[in-house]
Amino acid sequence: MNYTVHDLTTFAHALLRAAGLPPDKAQAVAEVLVEGDLLGHTTHGLALLGPYLGEIESGSMRKDGAPLVVSDFPAALTWDGQRLPGPWLVLQAMEEAMQRARTQGTCTVVIRRSHHIACLAAYHERATRQGFVMLLHCSDGNSASVAPFGGLDAVFTPNPVSVGFPTSGWPVMVDVSTSATTNGLTNRSHKEGQLLPAAWVMDGHGQPSCDPAVLFAEPKGTILPLGGMDSGHKGYGLSLMVEALTGGLAGHGRADPREGWGATVYLQIIDPRAFAGAAAFNRQMDAVTAQCHASKPARADQPVRLPGERGLQHKAQSTQTGVALYPNIMPLLAPWAAKLAVPLPQPLN
Repeated sequence: MNYTVHDLTTFAHALLRAAGLPPDKAQAVAEVLVEGDLLGHTTHGLALLGPYLGEIESGSMRKDGAPLVVSDFPAALTWDGQRLPGPWLVLQAMEEAMQRARTQGTCTVVIRRSHHIACLAAYHERATRQGFVMLLHCSDGNSASVAPFGGLDAVFTPNPVSVGFPTSGWPVMVDVSTSATTNGLTNRSHKEGQLLPAAWVMDGHGQPSCDPAVLFAEPKGTILPLGGMDSGHKGYGLSLMVEALTGGLAGHGRADPREGWGATVYLQIIDPRAFAGAAAFNRQMDAVTAQCHASKPARADQPVRLPGERGLQHKAQSTQTGVALYPNIMPLLAPWAAKLAVPLPQPLN
């Protein structure tokens, strides 16, 4: 069933308001979650709304307040997010960083004790539309599901890295985990009794597997680092990089007591106008992206795409024809709608 973007955003906003979020925070969370589904990230869009509502209800996600300033330099800020909604915190940080980057050339905001920030790709177009390059990475020191390369015990979360940059056409948006897969996909696949497309997990004895059930068995398995059993040292190194940029710079992470589901965030805005200039940046990026598109495809029916291209195509089509939610999302939200007395959105078909 397809739904309009407006109806889904209004529905999510109404649920979050009924749960107690102030209007601005509810709107930020609703827009970011719907953007995730628009881009095709079905495990990190409205699939997160029910869990977020549960976190609000339990008090684990704080409803009111603002981040505390831990450190403030012209091009570097550190905030304590006080477990406020992650999407709202990230959007606030983006606005501050873009404003400062216009005069400083760049600005980095690190946020500790944020709640979960949803789909990283959902933020980048807001920055690239204004000509900025944006890096956004996160970790969660409150949990661990990914083992270091060569180990059996989980140390990391999937620790995603992302970057968005403008071109003369559509922006390029990279959003990848430093692990072989995500918690969202393994949890969903396990609940549905599905195997993963490849051996992205490892059982508790160190054997690679396509079955996410090994993550819930004893001894517990782990998600493999990006690169898997063969070259997982690469993902392992990237995971450590994310830990340094998030927990290290924020001064809060795996060395501290766990507080619950959350995120430590690294956000950097770069203004090409402060370097060789916007025209020079676009000239170079247009050339390299054109060369990628022109590369002879390994399969004739699958031309080379740029990162984020399929998501932006999906967004453009969904904006016109409606958003096709993953089948289990609305049934899981229906009990919350009944509990909070919020009408369900009407599908288009």
